[in-house]
Amino acid sequence: MSIVEANQLQKSYFQVKKQPGIWGSVKGLFSREKTEVKAVQGIDLKIEPGELVGFLGPNGAGKTTTLKMLSGILYPTAGSCRVLGFNPSDRKPEMLRQISLVMGNKNQLWWDLPAWDSFIVYREMYDIDPKVFDRRIERLLTELELTDKVNTQVRRLSLGERMKCELVAALIHNPRVVFLDEPTIGLDLVSQKRIREFLRDLNRDEGSTILLTSHYMQDVQELCERVIVIDHGIVVFDGGLESLMTEYSQSKRLRITFASEIQAGFAQEFGEPVEQEANTVVLSVPRDQTAAITGSILQRYDVADIGIEEVSVEEVIRDLFARNKPAEQVS
Repeated sequence: MSIVEANQLQKSYFQVKKQPGIWGSVKGLFSREKTEVKAVQGIDLKIEPGELVGFLGPNGAGKTTTLKMLSGILYPTAGSCRVLGFNPSDRKPEMLRQISLVMGNKNQLWWDLPAWDSFIVYREMYDIDPKVFDRRIERLLTELELTDKVNTQVRRLSLGERMKCELVAALIHNPRVVFLDEPTIGLDLVSQKRIREFLRDLNRDEGSTILLTSHYMQDVQELCERVIVIDHGIVVFDGGLESLMTEYSQSKRLRITFASEIQAGFAQEFGEPVEQEANTVVLSVPRDQTAAITGSILQRYDVADIGIEEVSVEEVIRDLFARNKPAEQVS
């Protein structure tokens, strides 16, 4: 049985369209023109227990709106969703004790208090046995390297330290389902890597089901075997990351280093030049012709080294988004 489900899930907003200038403000007092904005237009998804799924899309695609509906913060306009067998909109305590939502741009810790004080509040709120809490918090703080930071005011912590504390607060009650919205946003590379390692261990050791949104493709590549891509509020891809690459990338890259100077016109003869430096050139070539082009180059030119590379995930997803017509969006 799926642990997270959505069936034609939709969410629309109404925005007031204001005319410019003072006269427009006066007119707005008496009559207002409302426009409907469809943030989510009918999402279907099923996530099985223990999966770690990347939830991708451009700004305004509806990712955050979807997570808010799945966690019960927003009511759907149409369609339905179930999490752990519950309707999230009911906000039943039995469900809330088993899920968690972390938003990279929102704080759940008290700004002027040490993080430890917030952890104690969450312990009482979730009615966690003190002995269980002590074991849990010790493990989380050790793995996230926060033992010497929890008694510092949250506002005095670095962004990376605050984000780690947010994760601890969200995981104190050992949730079965974790929704993560940009958990590494704005963090330095070291902090990003540490959080990725932590999430991978959490998923492996505790079997937590994780739905992760991120604009950093490194997060997705290192953590997720399956990705769901949405654009304009609809699912445009659901499958393995490798399937995404082969299905939507029609080209590969040849990185060629010549033993002597690159001959003029070489690049245009075999493919589209992507970059060139000294005796090395990178060509974009059709995926189904990669082997033939590689063999032809090796036969005709003095090549010191040649490598075949996949197009980056960022480029594949950007091309996928570009295929869809622009529409009015809400994040």
